[in-house]
Amino acid sequence: MIAGVSWVWWLGFHAVVAALLLADSLLPGHRRPTRYPQAFAWLWTAALVLAATGFAAWIAIAKGRQPALEFVAGYAIETSLSVDNLFVFMVIFQGFRISPQRQHNALLWGVAGAVVLRALFIAAGITLLQRFDWITWIFGLFLLYAAWRLVRGGSAHAAIPQAPAAVRNLIRKLQPAKGSLLPVILAVEVTDVLFAVDSIPAVLAISHNPFVVYTSNILAILGLRSLYFALASLLDRFRYLHYGLGAMLAFVALKMLAARWVEVPITASLVIMGAILTLCAVVSWFAPGKMATL
Repeated sequence: MIAGVSWVWWLGFHAVVAALLLADSLLPGHRRPTRYPQAFAWLWTAALVLAATGFAAWIAIAKGRQPALEFVAGYAIETSLSVDNLFVFMVIFQGFRISPQRQHNALLWGVAGAVVLRALFIAAGITLLQRFDWITWIFGLFLLYAAWRLVRGGSAHAAIPQAPAAVRNLIRKLQPAKGSLLPVILAVEVTDVLFAVDSIPAVLAISHNPFVVYTSNILAILGLRSLYFALASLLDRFRYLHYGLGAMLAFVALKMLAARWVEVPITASLVIMGAILTLCAVVSWFAPGKMATL
């Protein structure tokens, strides 16, 4: 048993992750241009969502309804917050002038590295929560700060004209290495680490089950590459999405801070988060803005 789950589950999950990464690397458009790149990206995104749904059903059968719903909530949170990553990825690729085919390679390696980094982050977070009760307050207050930062215009989309300064400086310093993808992959990894600081505490507010938190996070990250190419031409339309992400983070933070006195059912959490994101996505769609360039 590892973290309360049979080692067979852990091996099986990582075997599936490896298979999905391999399949991803062989998709049309990865090695050569394809006539319908967005269509393939949407199909693969849908396939990964279907795989996550099947995994949630497996958890429900083997472990019960509550862990399965926690998995769905964690997956939804990580996927939603990953949209901000996509804006920064666009800035990185514009700065390095990376072709679509090389973007596939950079994101694929970036996703593979993110699997390892997320595992370390999650293990550290769960260990702290289990040993120190007061860490819950630290995580909750940090999420409230992250929510305030997003609402104030701290999302990647809103910050593109002036920032993210760290990413822009990194691009300028590494610009001479245009023939290598290593600087691009490093920039993608740095971006993922920065955003994981917000997203992982948010998922830990929903569940303290290591297997649920880890698997929901990793499956959401696996879909990040295809989601980027699926939404590539639509990213500039999500003008107000950061308000929805901020509201969602604030809700999760308050849920974590009030957990000792008020228990919010996981089904209610899913409904509230879904309603927040749907509302802001609809408003964004009908009030589009323009993406600034690097």
